[in-house]
Amino acid sequence: MMTSGASTGRTLGKAYEPQTSEAHWYAFWNSRGYFKPVDRGKGPYVVIMPPPNVTGELHMGHALFSTVEDILIRFHRMQGYAALWLPGADHAGIAGQWVVEKELAKRSLTRHDLGRDAFVAEIWDWMETYQERIKAQLRSLGASCDWSRYVFTMDPGPARAVRVAFKWLYDRGLIYRGERLISWCPRCMTALSDLEVDHVDVQGSLWHIRYPLADGSGDIEVATTRPETMLGDTAIAVHPDDERYRSVVGKDVILPILHRQIPIVADEAVDPAFGSGAVKVTPAHDPNDFEIGRRHNLPFVTVMNFDGTMNDVAGPFAGQTIEAARAGVVAQLDAEGLLVRAEPHLHAVGVCDRCGTVVEPMISKQWFVRMKELAEPAIEVARNGTVKFVPERFTSVYLNWMENVHDWCISRQLWWGHRIPIWYCQACGAVSATDEEVLHACPVCGSRQVEQDPDVLDTWFSSGLWPFSTLGWPERTEDLATYYPGHLMETGYDIIFLWVARMIFFGLEFMGEAPFHTVYLHGTVRDAHGQRMSKTKGNVLDPTLISAEYGTDALRFALITASGPGNDLKMSTERVEASRNFANKLYNATRFALGAIEKVEIARDADGAPLLPEASALAPVDRWIIDLLARTIESVTRLTEEYQLHEAGRTLHEFIWSEFCDWYIEAAKVRLRPETFDPVVPQVLAYVLERALRLLHPSMPFVTEELWQHLPHVGDALIVAPWPEVEVRYESDAAAFESVKDVVRQIRNARSEHGVEPARRIGAEIYAGALSETFLSSRAELEFLARLDPTAVSFHSGEPQGRDNCAAIVTADVTVLLPLAGLIDVDAERARITAEIAAADAEIERAQAMLSNEQFIQRAPAHVVDGHRQRLAAATERREALEKRRSELR
Repeated sequence: MMTSGASTGRTLGKAYEPQTSEAHWYAFWNSRGYFKPVDRGKGPYVVIMPPPNVTGELHMGHALFSTVEDILIRFHRMQGYAALWLPGADHAGIAGQWVVEKELAKRSLTRHDLGRDAFVAEIWDWMETYQERIKAQLRSLGASCDWSRYVFTMDPGPARAVRVAFKWLYDRGLIYRGERLISWCPRCMTALSDLEVDHVDVQGSLWHIRYPLADGSGDIEVATTRPETMLGDTAIAVHPDDERYRSVVGKDVILPILHRQIPIVADEAVDPAFGSGAVKVTPAHDPNDFEIGRRHNLPFVTVMNFDGTMNDVAGPFAGQTIEAARAGVVAQLDAEGLLVRAEPHLHAVGVCDRCGTVVEPMISKQWFVRMKELAEPAIEVARNGTVKFVPERFTSVYLNWMENVHDWCISRQLWWGHRIPIWYCQACGAVSATDEEVLHACPVCGSRQVEQDPDVLDTWFSSGLWPFSTLGWPERTEDLATYYPGHLMETGYDIIFLWVARMIFFGLEFMGEAPFHTVYLHGTVRDAHGQRMSKTKGNVLDPTLISAEYGTDALRFALITASGPGNDLKMSTERVEASRNFANKLYNATRFALGAIEKVEIARDADGAPLLPEASALAPVDRWIIDLLARTIESVTRLTEEYQLHEAGRTLHEFIWSEFCDWYIEAAKVRLRPETFDPVVPQVLAYVLERALRLLHPSMPFVTEELWQHLPHVGDALIVAPWPEVEVRYESDAAAFESVKDVVRQIRNARSEHGVEPARRIGAEIYAGALSETFLSSRAELEFLARLDPTAVSFHSGEPQGRDNCAAIVTADVTVLLPLAGLIDVDAERARITAEIAAADAEIERAQAMLSNEQFIQRAPAHVVDGHRQRLAAATERREALEKRRSELR
């Protein structure tokens, strides 16, 4: 007897109920330990989950990465690999602190009201609550990750890894502290890396200002979008080859408002074609000016406070906000007659990627990582193919950034995160790095008067260690030895620099090899109109709500078939609904198949899987679907291995819905009638459907497990069933039955065009030539599917004879005459055939054009050239048959 759902206590109802099914099967898989890696002879396959930020609910982007990674893990698990998908969550640094600060604000509190320790404790409470929510949401999405290995970036293990890594780099001289111009967020009150700054276009003004020459001989005009920064100007710069200013280089101008003398310098960075060709230089508040200032030894005058107000150096504007000072400076320049004009100007402004506040370039003492030495091996592994990017075009994107990388600012003026493991001795002034959680005494003088640096590390520092800190590094654990390096890093293309690059160079630095060999980059999930999803636009699709309404399988399948790697995808409830309909179609098809399967004893192989019947017992339609299954297995396996998961999903959809359900099951009904029951059909249904469910399982795990359990099958659970392999091919038989399908389609079209009622059966004269045996063997299916009258169907050899009032079906191999006396419109039939002749002519012209191209003949693969020759021959033969039929119409 076949294995059925009885072993799990479930029956197959009339309709699929995803909520009940999903909860049951996820608990079943988890309780039996199927998410843990078990080596079945192929060795490990490792994916380290990109840790979601613990700052709230998961969004559609999380649903996408969870789907992609789960498909690949389930696929490799079924192939026999020890598939490890290691889950975790990220403390989120700035974002984590900010979300809790917003919660405090609702209670009219700030972090300063609580103090550092109490505030951090408040964040820990938040993190623990939301970690559980995120775990539950990932489970609801079907994530088959090993929850026993779950890691949080602030757990003791990763925290120690951060300290060890910091000290390692510090001792090698690759971490240093220095004053640099950094991007500063006045709202978050912290330094930002370049990658944490977004740039948005803002409609502002371009103010043109006159700077009087100190000797009274004239003035120089400059333009700026930030007039308040002129209070920190320490020079005017011009290009050394600009003839207009040769005579004034070396002279001084008077800084308006503050009346300070500043020099005119010549620097090649100045674009003489922009504006007047002269620019104001504010080294302390502009990255380009910073470099000019260093080259010319200019003073660095800071005129802003870190909270976004002007400082005492700003003179009469001290204490004002930046916006107020801007307005005040413009008004005073106008009053002094030094404002030439103001004009509208669209320009890019840097904003904090967390809170949206305008970022200020500020001189600040921060901790940095020297990037040159770390970048070189990370560049080499991408160049030599050790690390491959999917899609490949992102290799050049990665290399371009790495080849031009700047030193990385890693300190953040926050309270939440990994505290920088630097300690300052108050007695002797020593600065010490340690990998211990607490330094109790100065290693230089022994004093216990030591204080830790108040800053925390950029969250991407700990994230960069993720592929090996999650496996126990710096300890040499068994997991680290077994599962490092991993195989795949799947993440969004928008964090290729923030995260992927850092994992690569840290893996090379600390482990001696890259942490993975493939980087799969997915795109952004957008709404149906291609717009970014945002709460302000009201176009956000919540994956939790969507899966609750339509089922998780429907959401997963909609996501994975929407677009390929590296491309953004459009998502809508209509797309999810279509995927739900697919799940329902599969469910109903299985219920139909089970009705036949339960009437016979299904033959099984040694493992318990349904066997193929003997070839001699198979009808043409059986051979066709078995061969199509084999082709589908080959295609889906290849496409999945090539990371074309969207095409693999579409291939399965086409096979299951269009071929298996709409053709094979419909054709099989002929041999399932009581009077003509053929036990071969249930055997073929069981064989094909069981393997189709295995193919579909990684994409739609819940419905496939539910249905598979009711079929004859191998093992206890589909999640660990072996991936199907091609067992037999019937290529020529399959091609022959495709001609039967083609004839059925064309008869249906002819019936529709001639207005034949669906229930009415018609006759047919069939001239099948070399395919006569296939058509005769498929007569019952042909009559049933095309609604033909069995008493009026005849098969003929030779060429068709001219007949009046007949519609003609002409394919490359077969001609069918439909005697539609009293139903056919001769003029309409002639017009239809003429249109088909035109289509054949177009095909002939295309094939002839290709075959007359000598370069094509010489360079194209032989099978491609042969394909064009075959198309030309088929189109020519078809045209001759159509022309003959048209001439016979009277």
